[in-house]
Amino acid sequence: MFVSDWMTKKVITVSPDDSVTDAIKLMKEKGIKHLPVLKDDKLKGIVSDRDIREFSPSKATTLDVYEMHYLVAKTKVRDIMKSKVITTTPDTPVEEAAMVMHDKEIGCLPVMESSKLAGIISDMDIYRVLIDITGVRHGGHRLYMTIEDRPGSIKDVADIIRKHGFGLQSVLTSYEGVKAGHRDIVIRTKGTGDFRNLRAELEGTFDNVRIKKG
Repeated sequence: MFVSDWMTKKVITVSPDDSVTDAIKLMKEKGIKHLPVLKDDKLKGIVSDRDIREFSPSKATTLDVYEMHYLVAKTKVRDIMKSKVITTTPDTPVEEAAMVMHDKEIGCLPVMESSKLAGIISDMDIYRVLIDITGVRHGGHRLYMTIEDRPGSIKDVADIIRKHGFGLQSVLTSYEGVKAGHRDIVIRTKGTGDFRNLRAELEGTFDNVRIKKG
């Protein structure tokens, strides 16, 4: 899966000369938290709800509410936007985009193609990715366990699941925090089968088994 599969293609933007008031209004109307800033179809920056929050208190300490509204109305987007923008491309693997957003502590990445803004991918899109690849909306039993890291080890688990009448909806694996020579897996099942005997065999075969019945 790539960024192009999950990004928002119809991007709401502002210009550097728009007022912060206009940016706030757009965010509220569209239910979004980030606005790429374009001038002559070129990406010049990005403004977020966090930028607006950080701007407002720092300027408001000695102002009454009317003065504050006036200040925000006359302040331009260019005065508060981030001009050094981290971007991505449509063909970037979505997990790499998620890693950049996490490591850089940012909530979105404008998606650039041939120097043009092609879309935007945000933290909300990454949540959708996680929901989709785990299949959590479709129910099923969630099986977690630690297995040996060797060829065929996941197949061994899958064979037991199928033996008891279930199919596999999703399979995730991780080596983080696991002792050498092992890995953790999370499998979500689909269909109906013999849950009691499935659980008993898994718990008798593998380590650290935790099962959430769907």
